[in-house]
Amino acid sequence: MEISYTEAFDELQVIVGEIEEGTITVDELAAKVKRASELIRICKEKLTSTEKDVNAILKELEEE
Repeated sequence: MEISYTEAFDELQVIVGEIEEGTITVDELAAKVKRASELIRICKEKLTSTEKDVNAILKELEEE
């Protein structure tokens, strides 16, 4: 199942909050950091894709 940008960002905020508050154990830390890395990658890909789409639309509008 593909996760939306908003879902990825929200989950990332939860993980960052848990790390900042110290509510996770050392044993959980590696898994949380790995998941955060995956979420950051997802967000970056979605932003890049959206930027390309917007630029393509703007280019089409300029050509009209």
